[in-house]
Amino acid sequence: MPVPDIYTEFGSFTVGESGAVIYSVLGEKQQNDREAWYMIDSSFITTLPDTWGIGEKFLMLPINKWDQEYQEVHLGGLTCDGYDFYTSEEHINAVFLPKLTGGPEPLYIGFFHTGAYQDQLSGYGGIKHCLIPSPKHVIVGYDKNGQLKDWLYAKEQTAQSMLKILGY
Repeated sequence: MPVPDIYTEFGSFTVGESGAVIYSVLGEKQQNDREAWYMIDSSFITTLPDTWGIGEKFLMLPINKWDQEYQEVHLGGLTCDGYDFYTSEEHINAVFLPKLTGGPEPLYIGFFHTGAYQDQLSGYGGIKHCLIPSPKHVIVGYDKNGQLKDWLYAKEQTAQSMLKILGY
């Protein structure tokens, strides 16, 4: 019997674990006497559109500085858009991250299980919201010897490439 043609789409159930987005925290902004905001080096609107579009919750963890004291924070993106944020009000659970202590190394945070739709919705290259460039894409996998390796799939978009798209 020939193998049947099966057409289906499982989205995040099959490919969600294949993606992650990593940001660095540029700095902290005190909104009032109780709200600490961490500003990321990108935009949720352009790199994780489901966070603002449908309030999707992703697994989020600090990549480094695990041994620091933690505090509740709100995360803000670089755009001027009032919806470019990730906070407990929007995503139900409070966000706790290590306190920024200065030092030479920034705090890195990762959003995991983003493999379904985020790149497809936001696209790669092209012109994005508030001219935020597309981030670099890195693939992590095993080589033929079973060693874990990483390689650059696509470089970060440059201002010059965006201007070229716009005809300058």
